Amino acid sequence: MSARLEVADIFRRHGEAYRQVHDGHLGRVERRVMSAVELCRTADLGGHIEGCRSCGTIRVAYNSCRNRHCPKCQGQACREWLAARQDELLPVSYFHVVFTLPAEIAAIAFQNKVAVYTILFKTTAETLRTIAADPRHLGAEIGLIAVLHSWGQNLHYHPHVHCILPGGGLSLDGRSWVSCRPGFFLPVRVLSRLFRRRFLEELRAAFDAHSLKFFGDIAGLTEPAAFARLLAKARRLDWVVYAKPPFGGPEQVLSYLGRYTHRGTIANSRLISMDGERVAFRWRDYRHRSKMKVMTLDAHEFIRRFILHTLPDGFHRIRHYGFLANGHRAARLDLCRRLLARPQQDDIEPKAESTAVTAERLAAAHRCPCCGEPMITLAIWRYGQAPPSPCWNNTS
Repeated sequence: MSARLEVADIFRRHGEAYRQVHDGHLGRVERRVMSAVELCRTADLGGHIEGCRSCGTIRVAYNSCRNRHCPKCQGQACREWLAARQDELLPVSYFHVVFTLPAEIAAIAFQNKVAVYTILFKTTAETLRTIAADPRHLGAEIGLIAVLHSWGQNLHYHPHVHCILPGGGLSLDGRSWVSCRPGFFLPVRVLSRLFRRRFLEELRAAFDAHSLKFFGDIAGLTEPAAFARLLAKARRLDWVVYAKPPFGGPEQVLSYLGRYTHRGTIANSRLISMDGERVAFRWRDYRHRSKMKVMTLDAHEFIRRFILHTLPDGFHRIRHYGFLANGHRAARLDLCRRLLARPQQDDIEPKAESTAVTAERLAAAHRCPCCGEPMITLAIWRYGQAPPSPCWNNTS
């Protein structure tokens, strides 16, 4: 049985040629991501050799790149993040709302990722909190987790924010819990209009502060009149705010968060084949009843689409707001639970891996695959060092 195709295989075969062709258009972040994916779990990054005293089995394990864009390096980070989140769930329904930028604004976002992504997070949270605080809708302080994605299933650039929210919030005087209507959180049409207005106000302010840069096809937006025309056009568009059906329970919340918070541009499991210069992968066409299809791209086009979604250094793509904000989360959640008059883990049994289960799983990874006895480390080599001789094949 042949090994499963990975993004790393595509980068290793075609990455160097891509860098040569696009040398003048690749930034430092994109180059580093490509290199990390190519080197991940290879001898170049270092590793260690394990041996079993009981049966003599030898195993080589190579180090991970730990780059957040690498399809192979997010599993452990996701498990640790979910373990921290499971104790923060409330015994209420949870909702999922998505805020999407129109294509005209997405073009600006791509050339100004830090500035526009920051505006996107800010205005998304402000929109939800403002409408929720309005007594005509909910009249409460809400909490939310916001996750930035910039890709669609076909890997095109499609910036949007997924928001996960408990179905209710603290009353504005902090004395009671206010529940939303069953199966309904906030009106999406009202959210869409306020989101559009607030985002365009912030974008205009960024332009006036000379915080935006424009190149290539949109270089003309440097002219104030052209930028004003773009804003006027954007105001006439319907901005997509989509509310999905509520989750069935906390278990579904954790399962969903696990799929979205640390998921990269494309999982290795979606790759089908690499035939010469062509790469085929599965994608779900949401415009045609979520039908699963196969897309085949030139390898260079696949790489181009993959690196469209690199994030600037230090930029956080998961953020917390309202009573889930980092500064006062524990105290506000404690108040929420007291007002809901139910223990923290009353009848909730989240299915995410606990810290103990995670530790047990990691310990199992260091047991002999043949006899199950503990493996011991025989040799270690670091990044930039040559592997110890003789060289074993990677069997990890």
